[in-house]
Order: sequence, then structure tokens, then C-alpha cells
Amino acid sequence: MDELAIEVVADPDLEDPVLIEGLPGVGHVGALAADHLLEELDEQATLVRRIYSRAFPPQVSVEDGVASLTHTEVHAVSVPDARDMLVFTGDHQAQHGDGHYTLASAFLDVADEFDVSECYALGGVPTGELIDEYDVIGAVTDASMIDPLEDVGVEFRPDEPAGGIVGISGLLLGLGVQRGFEATCLMGETSGYLVDPKSARALLLVLESLLGFEISYESLDDRADDLEDVIGKIQEMESQAAMDVPSDDDLRYIG
Repeated sequence: MDELAIEVVADPDLEDPVLIEGLPGVGHVGALAADHLLEELDEQATLVRRIYSRAFPPQVSVEDGVASLTHTEVHAVSVPDARDMLVFTGDHQAQHGDGHYTLASAFLDVADEFDVSECYALGGVPTGELIDEYDVIGAVTDASMIDPLEDVGVEFRPDEPAGGIVGISGLLLGLGVQRGFEATCLMGETSGYLVDPKSARALLLVLESLLGFEISYESLDDRADDLEDVIGKIQEMESQAAMDVPSDDDLRYIG
């Protein structure tokens, strides 16, 4: 196989679509958001491209005993009274720097084919601790894009994300602006320790406001409830461990 291969599955007509990228990353936030979006809008979604690359891990996915080479899928989504969308999902990012550039360029090539002008990269930004409020932090390719995003609750912080944005999400902004795209990265706050459906929900609420679609969050909320149970057990174990630590008096002995 070549370094990159793009399989054309369908070519529907889209009106002024936006690119939405949600590949795995911190807290699996972007991937959860994009996958949930497609699940909820399944009847309005059409698979249009499969993107294969040697930058992906050397493995296949297996579903019901059937294997398929690792790839990114691109779905076109058309919803009445909402912006058309081109949603990129997959189980993996590239394994090395060159591969990230190759894939980001391929994503933008596909976007060009459908006359996309705006890109939204979805991801998570780690806090290093469990949180209750899930803010969404933004980064854009032009300062003029900030005010409309702040109007729907996106925060722009001078020193965040610390260290910048790595991987496909960062490159969609960096390469996108060079090719004339308006690109935004939406990052949901997350502890960074666990898969985080609450952070994914926060991202989708912002996209709802921006793009005009409406979806249910029931299945995502169910996953969040399961996560709360896990977190509760972790906290209980931590509390018990702290109680079991011997005091200085316990460590003394008479000999």
C-alpha cells in the first residue's frame, strides 16, 4: 500500500459544509463527541470516504469476526435547518510526526473536494484533577473568530493550552490557515485520567449552538453516570488507603 490511500465511497452534494474532526486524544473527548454526533444523526449521515495510511498502527479492526485495515472514516451529514457537516472519525491518530502532517493534509484535501471553508477540531485539555464544571477552551486561526465563539460559551485563556496543541487537531489549524480555511480547535476540560463523556457533551453543546443541529444526550449521559460510579469507587479506595497509612506513633517500638 502507498503511504496514503483515499477510497471514494460516495459524493453527495453538500451546501457550505464544515469539517468536524474527532480522533482519539486526551480523555477520548473529541472521538466521543464525533462518534456520538454520528450515532444520533445516523439517518442523515452518509459514508463518503475511507482514508488509509501507513502512519496508522500496523493492525486491523475486527467486528463480528470480520477484519478491516485501520482507517479514518468521513461521513457527510445533512440536517434540515443546520449547517452541513463532514465528520472525520477513527480509532487512531498517526504514530509519528510525518504521519500527522500527511493525514492533516489528506483531511484538508477531502475538505477541499466538498468546498469546506470552516474546520472544527475537537479534543480535550487535561486539568490533572477530577472536575465538576466542564469548560470549553478555544483556539482559532484569526482573532476575528473569537467573539462569536465567546458568545456561545467558549473560553480563550492567555496561557492555555500550555505547550500548544499537538497531533491532527493542531495541524488542522496550522496547515488549514495556510490553505485558506478558518479553523477552530474546541477543547473540553477533562482530568486526563479517564474517558470523559461529560467533556464530550460540553463540546457538542457548543457545536449545537454554532451549527444549528439538535441531538439527544441520553446515551452519553448514561456513560457519564457509569463514570461517576467508577470515580466514586476510586475516591473510596483513596480514602481507605489514606486511613490505613500508619501514624508516627504506630511506627514507634520499644526494644
